[in-house]
Amino acid sequence: MKKQLFWWGERALLVFVAVVALFPILWMFLTAFKQPLDAYRVSIFFTPTFNNFKAVFDEPWYLGRMVMNSVIVASVTVMISVPCASLAAYAFSRFRMRGRKFLFFLVLSTQFIPAVVIVLPFFLMFRQLGLLDTRLALIIVNLAIVTPFVIWMIKGFIDAIPVEAEEAAMVDGASRLRVIRDIVLPMAAPGILTSSIFCFILTWNEFLFALIITRREAVTLPVGLVNFRTERGDLWELMSAAGVMITVPIFIMAIIIQKHFTRGMTAGAVK
Repeated sequence: MKKQLFWWGERALLVFVAVVALFPILWMFLTAFKQPLDAYRVSIFFTPTFNNFKAVFDEPWYLGRMVMNSVIVASVTVMISVPCASLAAYAFSRFRMRGRKFLFFLVLSTQFIPAVVIVLPFFLMFRQLGLLDTRLALIIVNLAIVTPFVIWMIKGFIDAIPVEAEEAAMVDGASRLRVIRDIVLPMAAPGILTSSIFCFILTWNEFLFALIITRREAVTLPVGLVNFRTERGDLWELMSAAGVMITVPIFIMAIIIQKHFTRGMTAGAVK
């Protein structure tokens, strides 16, 4: 009897948590297809429309430019940070250099600094360099944010790879770079893929630095949502349509690589 009560209680709690977590997302999706008047009514019955998705790409919102900025910034950040972080993670995992632990702790300590503390120095630096409101500035900022995190993640996966496989290859005459390319990277591929996903998501959703550094030309999707606050109030139907544009790519990516994502998340936990 107690086991059954515990079983039903556990399921009820899971359902409650799922409803609480998914309800705002569901409501956003519904609002994205509502007419302006329906968006202010608490009702799930309405006549759907696709005009909101068309309107956000027209004047004065120009969401297409923001989509392009987000795609370019996130993609370039991933293409630069993941290879660099992979090499750094390998060095931290395999080389017994002096001060290795302290240097690794120093890299990780950057993740403990609140973003609001360093946003002003970045702003002043980019203003002096003439990089304000540019994609390059956003890429530099996001590299500083995500690279330490990616190093930490990939290092866990490389630690799980047996050293004996590398030593055997080097005994046969393989160079260090060839060992990394032909043995380490293929075996750590699930972890690298997982790290790339997290890197893309963190960059895609970044808001604070993009809000401060950009003005008009390099505005990304999360910052673009602020534009839907007008003199007539919050345009919830347009804001929800833009929110769907932000959310859907992440959902599609997660569904496509779900198997590799789960494998990557568990591989680094076992050594």
